[in-house]
Amino acid sequence: MTFLPKWLTFLKGKEVVIANAIIAILTIGGQQLFSFFTFSCPCRVGQNLIYGLAFLGVPALILLVIGYALNNQTWRLVTGKRSPLLAESTWNQLLQCKLTCFVLCSITGRALVAPVTWLAVTLINGSYYVCAVSEYVSGYYYGDIPNVTISERQRILAAFPCSQLVPPELSRARDEVILLLRYQSQVAGWLVIAVVVITVFLSYCLASCFSPLSFLHFRYWTSYVRNEQELFDEATDQHSKLYAMKHVKKFFGFVPGNENINEIRIPSLREWQAISGLAFLKLVDEEHYDYSLLHDWALKDSADRKYLKLDEDP
Repeated sequence: MTFLPKWLTFLKGKEVVIANAIIAILTIGGQQLFSFFTFSCPCRVGQNLIYGLAFLGVPALILLVIGYALNNQTWRLVTGKRSPLLAESTWNQLLQCKLTCFVLCSITGRALVAPVTWLAVTLINGSYYVCAVSEYVSGYYYGDIPNVTISERQRILAAFPCSQLVPPELSRARDEVILLLRYQSQVAGWLVIAVVVITVFLSYCLASCFSPLSFLHFRYWTSYVRNEQELFDEATDQHSKLYAMKHVKKFFGFVPGNENINEIRIPSLREWQAISGLAFLKLVDEEHYDYSLLHDWALKDSADRKYLKLDEDP
């Protein structure tokens, strides 16, 4: 019975590591399915390189953009940067620049998990690389093909990823080329993994060395920030609900969920028109916005309209 709480205690505070591991596992599974169902090398001169590089780079780029978009810190960094209130801030510009660079590096590090995993797995698999560069293999590795022009040799090499297009007399040369390219691709894949692991480890070491906090103090700080964010989210939800409830009550004359409702308010046609339609943030003064049309109406209208007693006979 105490096994599960011990594991929960061990995993507490390691949400980032767990999230990165889940992202990597999902990326590996997605890459395998993607390769199985969609990848089919054209085996034509000029098309192999474009096709192979597209399957290597485009999904990685998409995963990078998604990684940026799904990180709340990205939107915290860019939202409201053109606000006139921010322009009046007296922040030290150098300190602000350093903080922005630090946050951007943190966001980029998390966003790179999926694309780097994709690149490493696809290179270790080797199929994309074999397709992309087969036509550029030097004759030194497989022996010259006699009585063919350079363009014909490129056409034959481009067909090597498709075994059914290779003449029987070139099967041995094809096997040697495929083995060579898979060797190059897998070595590159493991180099990518090694470089990333070493870079991440050294980055954490440097960040820890220059941290102004001790080890236990740093753990306390991360725990505080996590708990503060959770409590802030709860308070935000409750505060916005209470604030919105005040405006809804003014419009309808009762609070939703209240079982003891004696009367309701009958909005006029003009009031329905006032809260309908599209709305955007409206600046009320230097410090406040109207969040919706109902909010704007509630702050301006006296709401002295018709009320209907619920205990009255119709």
